[in-house]
Amino acid sequence: MPANSGAYWCGVSESRKSISLVLVDDQRLFRESLQALLHSQGFKILAHCGDAREGSELIARLAPDIALLDIDLPGLNGLQAAYRIARRTPRTKILILSQYADEEYLLQALLEVKVAGYLLKSDAPSELFGALQTVAAGKRYLSPAVTPAILDRLSATTPGRRSEALSRREQEILSLIAQGATAKMIGQKLQISPKTVQAHRTHLAEKLRLHSTADLVRYALKHKLVRIA
Repeated sequence: MPANSGAYWCGVSESRKSISLVLVDDQRLFRESLQALLHSQGFKILAHCGDAREGSELIARLAPDIALLDIDLPGLNGLQAAYRIARRTPRTKILILSQYADEEYLLQALLEVKVAGYLLKSDAPSELFGALQTVAAGKRYLSPAVTPAILDRLSATTPGRRSEALSRREQEILSLIAQGATAKMIGQKLQISPKTVQAHRTHLAEKLRLHSTADLVRYALKHKLVRIA
């Protein structure tokens, strides 16, 4: 398999060749290795790229069965790209591929973006193959590494009432923002990436309809969310 064989070619497995995919991951070596692996298993790779905006355009144009998205992407993060894809190409199912098992981020993906699946990069290849076939069949798939904790959280969550309350992670991030912490500092403290912090901040602003840092700080003070070390 050439290092970059292009975007358009088909698999050969009778059981999987009808499942079409677009891959979006900014790590070129990982993306092209994944492309080769999926091709060897008979999946039909329509295109691949390393940028969320370009990926969104490819998916809108090609309308694959599944969009396989990294959650940490330049341009837009995976969840922002997923929002865009869900609006423009609703028939395409979205499978998030992430190195993070952050519960709040995962819940946001499942409840608000309504992605079809969430898989960790540390999972075995067989998990990925099973996830793609499960999602293609119209079912939801969660990585076994996160399933127990997420099922517990989902069972305690009432649909339709979540939008008014901030999650524990959102409260933590808002408190740290109000204390003047940067995305890098917040990421180090909570052991998540700065891009994940920024995604939480964007979602916070949208949920609270407060789009400036000053407004977020005032909200945190008003609701006694600021914790002074």
